[in-house]
Amino acid sequence: MSDETATGKSRKEKVEALLEKVASARKMLLEEVHKVIVGQDDVIEALLTALLAQGHCLMVGVPGLAKTLMVRTLSQALDLSFKRIQFTPDLMPADITGTDILEEDPATRQRTYKFVKGPVFTNILLADEINRTPPKTQAALLEAMQEYRVTASGKTYDLPRPFFVLATQNPIEQEGTYPLPEAQLDRFMFEVWVDYPGRGEELEILRSTTGRLPEPPLVVLEARQVLELQAIVRSVPVSDYILLYAADLARASRPVEESAPDFVRKYVTWGAGPRAGQYLVLGAKARAVLDGRVNVSAADIRAVAPLVLRHRIFVNFTADSEGVTPEKVVEMLLETVPEPGEKDLKTLSGGNR
Repeated sequence: MSDETATGKSRKEKVEALLEKVASARKMLLEEVHKVIVGQDDVIEALLTALLAQGHCLMVGVPGLAKTLMVRTLSQALDLSFKRIQFTPDLMPADITGTDILEEDPATRQRTYKFVKGPVFTNILLADEINRTPPKTQAALLEAMQEYRVTASGKTYDLPRPFFVLATQNPIEQEGTYPLPEAQLDRFMFEVWVDYPGRGEELEILRSTTGRLPEPPLVVLEARQVLELQAIVRSVPVSDYILLYAADLARASRPVEESAPDFVRKYVTWGAGPRAGQYLVLGAKARAVLDGRVNVSAADIRAVAPLVLRHRIFVNFTADSEGVTPEKVVEMLLETVPEPGEKDLKTLSGGNR
């Protein structure tokens, strides 16, 4: 056996071992979270996918569906620090990022400013009812979510890694709320819907929550291991075929594009930007890894597309009057936009990028 063949075999065995490790971690995480949370498998899978893809999630659901409990349980199973901010109209940016306080040295009587870190300095941050605070305070999270750092009084402070923001939003109550600006919405990789449980699940919830308290979840992964899994997701190769399909989906949602379908021109005011394509690819990578695969398929792109696109597509009055929602537009896009053909790939390889 040649050295090159031996090296290739060794690399393949290493990759298979890593995938087996991820699959095992996923199974154990689900088991531990389900000690406390009944059902909601799709939601938990979406949170894990976003975490491994280094994204953030906006969770939309009515009160009482265990959104906060789910996030806290996940942080316990991952042994990550967890903090919660209750967003209210009087919340200030410094209440999130931190502030400078004046301290006096007892010996020298010299006064200096010391930065006291806010709750954003954590691994998992729950921004509860994020739309109840004004845009000025919401914007305090923009730098943290994108750059993983906070700037205060001209100084920059790095956030602990991994850093994962989970924001909740109540879709029913609109009084006293502030719609999230487009720039803030675009920072969230996924918009995750938390729906009512099924009949059997609700029966199990009543049984398990009205008796003895459930056992706390065991620690499955630590921060260092989560960072390793995130690096694995980033290292998964993706073909030009998949990249082009993700780009075509994002571009087709924009009414200004020549390739946009007629229904997009009719119903959409503003479509998804390039960040949507990035998140489509990263989400597909994470989904493949969680499934024990290194090959990313178009099916993976389609699976994460609703989570990535529905909060990045803004419909017009015509759509509202005809009952066409952003979710319906995404559904029609997935039915309409074809996967790339040989001609597209040849054009791409010919340098027309």
